[in-house]
Amino acid sequence: QVQLVESGGGSVQAGGSLRLSCTAPKYTYMSNCVGWFRQVPGKEREGVAVIFTGVGMTVYADSVKGRLTISKDNAKEVVYLQMNSLKPEDTAIYYCAAEGCGARGVWDDPGEYKVWGQGTQVTVSS
Repeated sequence: QVQLVESGGGSVQAGGSLRLSCTAPKYTYMSNCVGWFRQVPGKEREGVAVIFTGVGMTVYADSVKGRLTISKDNAKEVVYLQMNSLKPEDTAIYYCAAEGCGARGVWDDPGEYKVWGQGTQVTVSS
């Protein structure tokens, strides 16, 4: 049963912006963290950004620092990924995930997360 729902994907030109939303009922405050991942065919799923829900701390992959921003709205139970200055290499399916960030302290290992959405496609053309 899908418990997270992503939206906001689409096609943009390089330099453009998109805002992804992850509807995550209860996970914005009951999960240690909510993360965004992305995957392209033939490659492993990679961590993009994470927000630790209790303290609001955020961490980003080096490849997206300064361009992507993760945030959450507890009242709406939504986690956002604002994506600016998009590049063709950002093209991927983007997933949000919850129930991760356990005792190992690793945020960007997809195997650590128990709950996933179905993904939303982002395509950036040059």
